[in-house]
Amino acid sequence: MKILLIGEYSRLHNSLKEGLIKLGHQVTVVGSGDDFKKYNVDYTIYPKLTKNSLLGKFVKKVIYKLTKLNIEKTEQGLRFNSLLPKLKGFDHVQLINSDALETHPNFQIKLYKKLLKQNKQMSLLVCGDETPIVEYNLKGELKYSVLSPYMEDKSLKNIFLYTLKYINKDYRKLFEWVKEHSKVLITSDLDYEIPMKEMGYKTTFIPNPINTDKISYIEPEINDKIILFLGINRLSYLKKGIHFFEEALKVIEEKYKDKVEIIITENIPYAEYIKLYDRAHILLDQVYGYDQGYNALEAMAKGKVVFTGAETEFIKHYQLEEPVAINAIPNVNNIVKELSVLIENPEKIVEISKRTKKFIEKEHNYIKIAEKYIDAWRT
Repeated sequence: MKILLIGEYSRLHNSLKEGLIKLGHQVTVVGSGDDFKKYNVDYTIYPKLTKNSLLGKFVKKVIYKLTKLNIEKTEQGLRFNSLLPKLKGFDHVQLINSDALETHPNFQIKLYKKLLKQNKQMSLLVCGDETPIVEYNLKGELKYSVLSPYMEDKSLKNIFLYTLKYINKDYRKLFEWVKEHSKVLITSDLDYEIPMKEMGYKTTFIPNPINTDKISYIEPEINDKIILFLGINRLSYLKKGIHFFEEALKVIEEKYKDKVEIIITENIPYAEYIKLYDRAHILLDQVYGYDQGYNALEAMAKGKVVFTGAETEFIKHYQLEEPVAINAIPNVNNIVKELSVLIENPEKIVEISKRTKKFIEKEHNYIKIAEKYIDAWRT
């Protein structure tokens, strides 16, 4: 098959591409690289004129102030439009989000219409913010979600505008159009599968693909200090509950100053990020999840003990008898307690690491996952 993957926010589509190529398929990835993360794509729609140029940034601000028009979104849409002559004859097109092009919703629908006219079929991958996900999380029926900080303090609305945009009229229309023209809706983990099912959507659940050939397992060696790593992305700071980790690390640093080394980074490119956490034994990911996102899974593949979503729903789904990750909840004392157990019993780090390796190989192998995508697209 000739496959077009549009959008890349976590390396999910790149890993899927690698699995599909192993199976003999031809794959192209189009995206912006997701700002500072700089993920690899075959064709870029990064809006460099309005992002990188001082004049472009100035013009963008002036136009937005006068008209409320975001010309960065316009540029990104125009860049995709200029690529359309090269994006023909694909057997399948997958969008990583209804807003995969990150341009104006109505313009985006026009671009998708052009894309579908010259390709066979399309699917939607639900692996992040999406209209039904946001709608469900706003109901407050889960014990917590990425919208919990906003639900507890509505004054944070401006910080959550990116997520809340999905329930605006134009973005609802965009999602509905994409849904109606998609052969299948695919969810990547339980944080999206649960809301989609609760909202009445028929979905196909396919776990994230992890390239276990490219990511080498590093068996933890604990000699002097236990190394803890926290990578901060300011754009998702509240959604991931990073402040709970920061507070917990202050306690841990005071309590175990001679036993731990703490590494904290902020807003760095993906390639640099993964090199920095290679030394770590423990990685702090997020507190509002039920399942692991892509960042956590890659760290787990490397043998790190990850504090992330590993809720009861996750344990039941994968029928786990022993933990493969630490379920991080929005409670500083609980995080401190879980970290303390590992620091005082370093053998547990090695035990969890070995279980994690087997779990990733069994449930997230990129070639097996690629086969599941092919089956879903062909059904």
